[in-house]
Amino acid sequence: MKKNIIKKIVLLTLATFSLFALVGCGNSQASSNKEKTVKIGVTGSDNRVWNAVAKKVKKEGINIKIVEFSDYNQPNAALSQGEIDLNSFQTLTFQNDWNKKHHTNITSIGSTVIAPMALFSKKVTSVSQIKEGDKIAVPNDATNEGRALQLLESAGLIKLDSAKIPNLKDVTENKLNLKISALDAAQTAKSLDDVAASVVNSGVASDAKLDLKKAIYREKVTAKSKPYVNIISANAKDKNNKTYKKIVKAYQTEDIAKEIQKDYNGYETAAWNYKVLN
Repeated sequence: MKKNIIKKIVLLTLATFSLFALVGCGNSQASSNKEKTVKIGVTGSDNRVWNAVAKKVKKEGINIKIVEFSDYNQPNAALSQGEIDLNSFQTLTFQNDWNKKHHTNITSIGSTVIAPMALFSKKVTSVSQIKEGDKIAVPNDATNEGRALQLLESAGLIKLDSAKIPNLKDVTENKLNLKISALDAAQTAKSLDDVAASVVNSGVASDAKLDLKKAIYREKVTAKSKPYVNIISANAKDKNNKTYKKIVKAYQTEDIAKEIQKDYNGYETAAWNYKVLN
């Protein structure tokens, strides 16, 4: 009789422990399932700021996975096809132009930085040294090409008509007969050995280790620069996604603004509170 009672107690104890073990595993699995992975497409390989953001949202159960692309055409294609969840590489103008040309519905869910373009050269040290017939390189995508041409106009090298997003056909005055060629944005820094000067995006310039202090001209940032603010983009159907909003909130903080200033030495400035753009 006593043996049966002891046997029942042992079995009951084992069953109880098994039940707790199952509950524990269930809770652990549930906790694991709560972590959400968000794939964010970027161009270039310098992800110091996004790594800082990733550490912040990790505490909220969000795992950011950075997906690197080699040119400006890939991140929006990947986003619209659902290969990534967000991207962070483009300006408002670039996004709007992309949507129009590719019939996509990509939208901004938050601003990140303003990154002035600059004119670099290995052959001259000032704009005044650029001479007749010199070759000048600019990015070839529609929005950055237009922006680069406006920079050249601001530097006094050419004049443009009133097109909102100008292209090479909109050059109305070119007194020096400059030979302006449009290249893939990633190639503009590499072209410096072959041209008198090149207009280079800040990200490309930073990746190429170009010294911003040696730029012979920089894009002026004014209220008109707002279309060139960089953004975090999502498919329109996801614009109210709570997880994505948490990522934007974590990005748009004072500590990240300081991180941007520290990491990019003036190449980029936090744009969500940039007074000139208000």
